[in-house]
Amino acid sequence: VYPAGHSDPLVLLCCCVTTWLSSKTIPYTPQITAKSLEGKLTATTFTLDQPICIFDQYVNSTDDIWLVVAFTNVTSHFKNPTSKIQIPPYQKLSTALHYMTLKTSLAFYPCAENRATSVLRVGSDTSCKDDHSLEYCNGPLPHPGPYRVKFLILDTNGSKAETRWSQQIMLKQGRKASSIDTWPGRRSGTMVVITSILSSFIGILVILFLCTVAYDFKLWRREEPAVPEEPRAGSFREREYDTHHIPPSPAPPQPPSDMPRPHSPAASP
Repeated sequence: VYPAGHSDPLVLLCCCVTTWLSSKTIPYTPQITAKSLEGKLTATTFTLDQPICIFDQYVNSTDDIWLVVAFTNVTSHFKNPTSKIQIPPYQKLSTALHYMTLKTSLAFYPCAENRATSVLRVGSDTSCKDDHSLEYCNGPLPHPGPYRVKFLILDTNGSKAETRWSQQIMLKQGRKASSIDTWPGRRSGTMVVITSILSSFIGILVILFLCTVAYDFKLWRREEPAVPEEPRAGSFREREYDTHHIPPSPAPPQPPSDMPRPHSPAASP
């Protein structure tokens, strides 16, 4: 029996050992990259910023750095594995609700000045999702989430250090084939109004064009000189005869027989 105000030394020792054995928290939070990358968040993958100068003071060259991917609802009571046997593979995500992937070492995260930042694409390996012989698989995520991730450092004794959990990561959800509208005639109200306005505008342009063409054609017909009609074959002579023929003048009347004829001056004695 211990006096009041005094604790059992064994309990204190267990608390100290538990605190010493618990992994250290690295002041880093994984996050989706802010870079303008195509496909940085898809229906099966997401892209993280690669940590720079984060693990150096917590990790040895022989330690393993893992990325833990877990559903958000299990992160509050998540327990770090104490050995490699407790690491669930990618294929157990639907039952274990988490898995570990992207096993690397400290050499993968060099701390160098003026080093360009890189990214980690989670879920990009489609060739390993059915291969159970691999140590880990960075396969496509089968569910939109939400997920949370953290980096976990393991040594021969178990978990050594870990980062904070990331914010929720929700993947893009693809539309079901049954929900895709394949009828081209169905349009929204805005599209109907825009289509009506464009149709009216095009109709007015067509009418103006036709009026312009008709007016130009009318002017062209007005300015065209009249072409004389060609006489028909066989009718030229008749037309010439009717126009230039002068009828013969009548003969002068004969003098009466009882009138004396005039005498010529040359015949007088």
